[in-house]
Amino acid sequence: MPDGSHSRTTEPPPFGTEGEDRGSRWLVTCDHATNRVPGWVNGGDLGIAPADMARHIAWDVGALGVARALAARLDAPAAWSDFSRLVIDPNRGEDDPTLLMRLYDGTVIPANRAADAAERDRRLDRLHRPYHAALGRLAAAHPARAICAIHSFTPQLQGRPPRPWVLGILYSHRDARLGPALVQACRDEGWVTGDNQPYSGHLQGDSVDRHALAHGRPNVLVEIRNDLIADAAGQQAWADRLAPVLERVLHDSGL
Repeated sequence: MPDGSHSRTTEPPPFGTEGEDRGSRWLVTCDHATNRVPGWVNGGDLGIAPADMARHIAWDVGALGVARALAARLDAPAAWSDFSRLVIDPNRGEDDPTLLMRLYDGTVIPANRAADAAERDRRLDRLHRPYHAALGRLAAAHPARAICAIHSFTPQLQGRPPRPWVLGILYSHRDARLGPALVQACRDEGWVTGDNQPYSGHLQGDSVDRHALAHGRPNVLVEIRNDLIADAAGQQAWADRLAPVLERVLHDSGL
């Protein structure tokens, strides 16, 4: 629906939460949870094919189901975005040049090609900033908060070799209190686990940087290969596997 016919008071919020009253020190987040395009953004259509909107370029396939099931297992709150990363990427700082992607894994994003500074600020104000305000509120709600961010990755980028990992554990060089121990714990389970693979674990201004590193909160980012969590059964299975490992690693850390 074009902007002007859909007021801010009636449009759906750009994030979701559940279990805010749960007692765990964990907070489970999912930055790239959905592929929704709000109606006020180019009429709700970024100008790319539905098949591309269903791909990893638009969202982290399966990640939201894992995050919600994992939060329930941990008795932890969960928070997630409800807009496509192609609209504006909630896991980027406000000054990051990839905040509005114009080309991603071989696909041009027509609605972003002509997006100017005013459009960027509009999307920040209506999507990105409210999401991070919610994360900040939930992160601060427990005095000993630890954050687990759930993402997923495609088994193979176009023109690249297949990725060998079942999952990857990402962490920053600024805080390696949990990450390496979780890598080892996952490998001990027999899972082919990337250590800061398939991506680097440190990105200035990203969600972990903003809500964990900046406040000294223990943190990990878990990337799961998306073909393993494409359905509800796979999502629940990986939540059930990860929950006790996360609990054990945090407990053993003494943090």
